[in-house]
Amino acid sequence: MTTMADHSVLIVGNFLSGHVGVRGVCEELAVRLQQVGWSVITTSDRASKVARMYDMVRTAWARRRNYSVAQVDLFSGPAFLWGEAVCHTLRAAGKPFVITLHGGSLPEFAAQHEVRCRKLLRSAAAVTAPSNFLREAMRRFRDDVVVLPNALEIANYPFRLRSQARPNLVWVRAFDAIYNPVLAVRAMRIVTSQFPEARLIMVGPDKGDGTFGATRAEALKLGLQDRVEFTGRVPKQELAASINRGDIFLNTTNIDNTPVTVMEAMACGACVVSTNVGGIPYILKQEENALLVPPGNPEAMAAAIIRLIQAPELAARLSRAGRTTAEQIDWPVVLNRWIHLLSSHARG
Repeated sequence: MTTMADHSVLIVGNFLSGHVGVRGVCEELAVRLQQVGWSVITTSDRASKVARMYDMVRTAWARRRNYSVAQVDLFSGPAFLWGEAVCHTLRAAGKPFVITLHGGSLPEFAAQHEVRCRKLLRSAAAVTAPSNFLREAMRRFRDDVVVLPNALEIANYPFRLRSQARPNLVWVRAFDAIYNPVLAVRAMRIVTSQFPEARLIMVGPDKGDGTFGATRAEALKLGLQDRVEFTGRVPKQELAASINRGDIFLNTTNIDNTPVTVMEAMACGACVVSTNVGGIPYILKQEENALLVPPGNPEAMAAAIIRLIQAPELAARLSRAGRTTAEQIDWPVVLNRWIHLLSSHARG
């Protein structure tokens, strides 16, 4: 017999949509669980990193009688510390918890802090990862990591078959050095030598590390200022419309795990050309649902783009297969798996 206590959860992560305008994976999970009747406590929405860590630890302890299981997001770098602190608090409170691994840099960080990482992961009731890449990379610390992909509400992404890909390119990401947006501009310059009508739409916020300015400067230097459009951040509900302005989606990152933007592009039917890094080859298969190129190589990226424009049958095949890939991570499917996992470890 189940009770309401079996359906109460503390979710610990970055609840920062009020500051950055985008709802993260943990926020979306919290909303979905509430919609099916779970009692959900969340932490933290504090803008300051120090205040956020304090709020997480305080909430985990102060609300310990109000939840039966916890889910904790775990990142690399300084953020690993708040994961450790929260999980220590949960152990002291006698609460079972599920750790969710995040970020393409986590395996490298874990290799440098093996003892800390192994101790933390083995203390959890369960560990999840959004991709097979992270599961495989972290297997030596815990061999039973469960893959629960970042989900999409597929109905929010209208599908348009790209049976004839036009030279309309779209890039969606934050302007941050690790995502290498300058590569998209450099590839675009090569494409325009064969397709002067080509256009590139770049969607995303400026993260403030100078990458946005460098990308705009590169477009000006290459004479593309009239062919590259910078939209800035767009609301989540308008993202599909932005993606559907293009036929070919560029993922230029140097480091990645399972980028949600790539899955969103495939849900829309855009043909994906991506760098072959990190977790990308675990979700994108060459010639099956995408074209993969080496990182930092504008010539290779431009050649893949041109190939798609010149080969309608290839574009159509990738477009259809991309949608099929995205449908496998529809929210109703993934949510049921989360409910089963959390319920199986809940304890009053």
